[in-house]
Amino acid sequence: MVSKPPAGDPVQDAPQVTPPQHAAAGLPAIGHTLRIAREQMGTVRTARTLLKVNQKDGFDCPGCAWPEGDKRHLAEFCENGAKAVAEEATLRRVTPEFFAAHPVAELAERSGYWLGQQGRITEPVYLPEGADRYEPVTWERAFAILAEELTALDSPDEALFYTSGRTSNEAAFLLQLFAREFGTNNLPDCSNMCHESSGSALTETIGIGKGSVSLEDLHRADLIIVAGQNPGTNHPRMLSALERAKAAGARIISVNPLPEAGLERFKNPQTPRGMLRGAALTDLFLQIRIGGDQALFRLLNKLVLDAPGAVDEEFVREHTHGFEEFRAAAGEADWEETLAATGLSRAEIERALEMVLASERTIVCWAMGLTQHKHSVPTIREVVNLLLLRGNIGRPGAGVCPVRGHSNVQGDRTMGIFERPAPAFLDALDKEFGIVSPRHHGFDVVRSIQALRDGEAKVFFAMGGNFVGATPDTEVTEAAMRRARLTVHVSTKLNRSHAVTGTRALILPTLGRTDKDVQRGGRQFVTVEDSMGQVHASRGNLPPASPHLLSEPAIVARMARAVLGAGSATPWEDFEADYAAVRDRIARVVPGFEDFNARLAADPAGFALPHAPRDERRFPTKTGKANFTAAPVEYPRVPEGRLLLQTLRSHDQYNTTIYGLDDRYRGIRGGRRVVMVHPEDAAELGLADGSYADLVSEWTDGSERRAPGFRVVHYPTARGCAAAYYPETNVLVPLESTADISNTPASKSVVVRLEKSPQPSA
Repeated sequence: MVSKPPAGDPVQDAPQVTPPQHAAAGLPAIGHTLRIAREQMGTVRTARTLLKVNQKDGFDCPGCAWPEGDKRHLAEFCENGAKAVAEEATLRRVTPEFFAAHPVAELAERSGYWLGQQGRITEPVYLPEGADRYEPVTWERAFAILAEELTALDSPDEALFYTSGRTSNEAAFLLQLFAREFGTNNLPDCSNMCHESSGSALTETIGIGKGSVSLEDLHRADLIIVAGQNPGTNHPRMLSALERAKAAGARIISVNPLPEAGLERFKNPQTPRGMLRGAALTDLFLQIRIGGDQALFRLLNKLVLDAPGAVDEEFVREHTHGFEEFRAAAGEADWEETLAATGLSRAEIERALEMVLASERTIVCWAMGLTQHKHSVPTIREVVNLLLLRGNIGRPGAGVCPVRGHSNVQGDRTMGIFERPAPAFLDALDKEFGIVSPRHHGFDVVRSIQALRDGEAKVFFAMGGNFVGATPDTEVTEAAMRRARLTVHVSTKLNRSHAVTGTRALILPTLGRTDKDVQRGGRQFVTVEDSMGQVHASRGNLPPASPHLLSEPAIVARMARAVLGAGSATPWEDFEADYAAVRDRIARVVPGFEDFNARLAADPAGFALPHAPRDERRFPTKTGKANFTAAPVEYPRVPEGRLLLQTLRSHDQYNTTIYGLDDRYRGIRGGRRVVMVHPEDAAELGLADGSYADLVSEWTDGSERRAPGFRVVHYPTARGCAAAYYPETNVLVPLESTADISNTPASKSVVVRLEKSPQPSA
């Protein structure tokens, strides 16, 4: 039976806390999945929908970007993927009557959880200047409003076109084409906030900003290092790959400030034995202090260099550049400084070294725990250094594995969603469409917020996502958004961004992954690229949530026609009618997509994009080789009486989408405003378990930011570190606190003090 959405926000002031769990998935995951799915979809729709998730003739999960193997299970989804599907395929609806009953000011007071639980948006709505609530608007009028504002700008660079990682390849290609034909490279995207540091480091060192491994490589590895990542919550299907690798003899090192249940033991729900006993995954847990990863990998590199016969000298000689400078820098690595930076013991690091030296095929996986620090780019370069020393790039069972979040975030970048596009891409685009793309760089996410704040940008268009909820420095970001003349969101459901508007605002409801997409040219499908560079089709199977929805490609095509008018020679109507026409153009612009449509027709599982370092040990860098690097070692220094805070997700969350108020594996239920602190740190600060505190961040310019009323949870974090959920703690991250080079918000290393506060009143 489908349940109704909550009428009011649940009280979160007194979350229940029990000890953290030590295993992930199993029967509890199955039970939780089915309960959530039935509440949103009902029993019959649940079966009809979930059995199509990640199948070759089905739709790609709108959650994470973890790849599928050639052989699929009947249930090829995880608990959090099922939650994502249920929220999209829900039978709950947000109609014009809802907007008439709820002023924008009221929506702004609601939690992200409450907003998301209301259901699918059914019609386009418009907030006129001076109005207090959204009202219905026709699609024709909506595109006319967009055209009014965009064509009235003094410069195309006063417009921002943001892309969420759920956007399909076809929609992303059309959006960047429109933006560049309009005249701007202002194409910020969610990559700017997550793996931009990975792309920056990998492009410099190996010549391509993507991972170099496949699922088969993981299965063949001798050693897998999982650093700054929690796959049990954020990429649960990865646990199956780790389990298979372990069964084949691999060993696993986990590097993380918090112990995570999914990396301790995985109870695979696909097998009876897995559900009952599970498989232990981690062989060595290195509970590192936040931000100490570069120091750890630098010392490991020094120790590898010192070990007789440990360096793959032929690989280094034939395929790398900068080795001598790197060797000199690594030789200066200091045990005392490394132990201080990491909080690890000498014995733990020596044990890790033994495992590295014993491995012929090593993979390093990482996520936001490595990418969201000031020194993230040199940290990831140091990871690459370790792999290069042992010849572990371009070898089966070895390589780099940045684990992407949203399901097509990597594909969107491949399609040209980038504020700093390569000249060769723009040349190919211009030749294909007869346009002249701008060559100057555009704004990334942080610069976009600054541009809105400073009056340099006036129109904000978002293809999906929850920009306000995902970005740092919440008060600054929201004030910046309210300075815009027009904010536009292409969305399936409500989120915080719809309540923080410009002078005028539009919400344009779109088809989701689960929806059938029928256009003038017949039934359509879209494509996505997973975290390992595999491109495949996605076909929805449900009737759309409303007859008034448009697909993402259709929205872009109609916007382009309204804005560019008869002066555009691009066949926008043809692109809307048949997405195969879009793919034909992609095939002529984007390397690796030759014969795009034919290859999809030949193999329902899709195809792998070329990757020169992996496929042929060819490194398309400036030097023509893989580059060793030698940056100074950095790590956060925290004043006495302060802690270093990392923001993270709960298990009932995907990015900024809140499915529920529990974090089952960490033992937290019924609330999200909690801060996890080591018991000894809490004792020194005089904070009892169950007490309440305000979190106050301290920035280098003397400014402070406050997040009030967090319940203190004594938790086995690394000493000197704390953890709390975002987006509630995004308010603490200064807009100017970013990674060098990549400009990614440094959300994993925030200096905070905890001030005692009374328990919030209900």
